Amino acid sequence: MEHPFVSVVVVCRNERPHIAGCLDSLLRSDYPPERREILVVDGMSTDGTRQIVAEYARRHPEIRLLDNPRRIIPAGMNLGIAQARGELILKMDGHSVCPPDYISRCVRFLQEYGADNVGGVVRIAPGADTLVARTIALVLAHPFGSGNAYVKVGAGKPRWADTAAFGCYRKEVFVRVGPWNEDLAGSSDLDLNVRLRGAGGRILLVPEIEVEYRADPDLQAFWAHNFADGVWATYVLKFGSRAWSWRHWVPLAFVLGLGAAVGLAPSVPGVRPVAAGIAGAYVLINLVASAHLAWRAGDARYMVVAPGVFFLRHLAHGLGAAWGLVLVAIPGIHWKGRRTREA
Repeated sequence: MEHPFVSVVVVCRNERPHIAGCLDSLLRSDYPPERREILVVDGMSTDGTRQIVAEYARRHPEIRLLDNPRRIIPAGMNLGIAQARGELILKMDGHSVCPPDYISRCVRFLQEYGADNVGGVVRIAPGADTLVARTIALVLAHPFGSGNAYVKVGAGKPRWADTAAFGCYRKEVFVRVGPWNEDLAGSSDLDLNVRLRGAGGRILLVPEIEVEYRADPDLQAFWAHNFADGVWATYVLKFGSRAWSWRHWVPLAFVLGLGAAVGLAPSVPGVRPVAAGIAGAYVLINLVASAHLAWRAGDARYMVVAPGVFFLRHLAHGLGAAWGLVLVAIPGIHWKGRRTREA
């Protein structure tokens, strides 16, 4: 296999608990050290992340620390690409850990398939050692929790997909389709991949390529994350982006349908059976999915916790998507980042 130069761009902000593990995993890579570099683009962290990265850079010349004043992922990626020496750009997040063969596998499949972007699947790990945190991780990896997002639920063999985890791109892609869209603090990866596919590019998802991703540790963080993801599922319309898939709109349809039926039921008797039907069907499917999750995990306790976590994911995402539509209709930019509004 030829060894093209690879620039790994790690975009992070306040990742003190995880950044050392991320960098250690990249330094253990079996890809030739002289044919790679690691660019850590930090969003002006305040928790000590920068000091950790600076120490790694002092000991490992292949690591460089770059500043990202805008703090959002697409701006960080564009800064990293501008500084990159590689002909291939591999995106990584500061809270992720990759196996030693991650870079080499991405490069090999990129060459073998002639793809424009190659990535794998995320092996979702609990954010804490609690039953709730473990349930959150299992819910995210279940089809009832993530639909046909093969990047989370897995696939049986390499397949062409709409996105892939922590992709390895040919650098010329960013000349052909343009940079990351810095208007999109969320959904920027999907936006780029939509533009790439629209330009005739191909994205290969390889199930043998895995990256460990730490899920939210508790229900409060899980709610905030899913609500923000829901906002960006629809808020992208404000910027003329097509960064969505049908699975992103299903929770919105569920929340709006159930909300409308329940709201009309007291005054319109004919709607009551509809409301009961929607709620009953959801509860049944949720219980079946929870039982399947518990069976796969080999622990009946998940049957107790999973229904609530599934519902929280769907409700938060659906409400977030509804709020995103409201923000689309209101003049001005009112959602600044992943989880923050703009006054």
